[in-house]
Amino acid sequence: MDRRELAGFLRSRRERINPADVGLPAGPRRRTPGLRREEVAQLAFISTEYYTRLEQARGPRPSREVLAGLARALRLSDAERDHLHHLAGAPPGPPAGPSREVRQSILDLLRRLPHAAAIVLSATYEVIAWNDLAAALLEDFSALPRPERNLVRRAFLAPQSRERLLYDPSDAKAFARAAARHLRATAARYPDDPEVATLVDDLLAGSAEFARLWAAHDVRAEPTLRKTVRHPLIGPITVNCDVLDITDRDQQVVIYTADPGSPAEEALRLLSVIGTQRMDVPG
Repeated sequence: MDRRELAGFLRSRRERINPADVGLPAGPRRRTPGLRREEVAQLAFISTEYYTRLEQARGPRPSREVLAGLARALRLSDAERDHLHHLAGAPPGPPAGPSREVRQSILDLLRRLPHAAAIVLSATYEVIAWNDLAAALLEDFSALPRPERNLVRRAFLAPQSRERLLYDPSDAKAFARAAARHLRATAARYPDDPEVATLVDDLLAGSAEFARLWAAHDVRAEPTLRKTVRHPLIGPITVNCDVLDITDRDQQVVIYTADPGSPAEEALRLLSVIGTQRMDVPG
């Protein structure tokens, strides 16, 4: 435990937080920037005396529960949380669960791709962000409850009707194999996350095909460079599929594009106009 460095780190993180950021009034008599020590202690559910001793480099080694409370109170990023643990002499364990928070810069990127369909996947293959063209091409994810936005759950447990399949049969089988392998690796990274465990249990109970793939213990998924999307109005649309890894969030940006001058490019251009409206349903 490096008491001096820990004290300086806590103080610097405390001073950068505006009271309004954590729902506290600024008040007219604040003489220093950021939060007061007693406010951090209150947010972290520890005593003011204990927290003060930590900032004065006099405190005992904090427990993991205290460190978790401090990380929450000080609104630490994942990297800062890990640094806090190392300074306290308690190396961080695995992350509690896959992150579902998408960076604003990534959300901005999706909006700046008007001619490409793009989605963001969590480590469990849940669609956690998308642009308008992706909603038109794949699915209006905003109209689905959260469980149905998970592409692994959808691949193995959704009703096998034409309206529910995102891809042609050959693509669907390849995606299912890749998704099962990806989820096997995800489960190893988040062994204590209840949502990951529940997802795996549901898939094992509901799909013999998933159970067979899971039993193979394969974790390497081959990249898919092209996909054929079956659209209910336009028909098959073959697009390029590129994946960008966001390593610090354990997320992926999947970008679907069409070859210039191809029928798929015309199809995406049409989809950008009609959006998610159902032209086959009487008004």
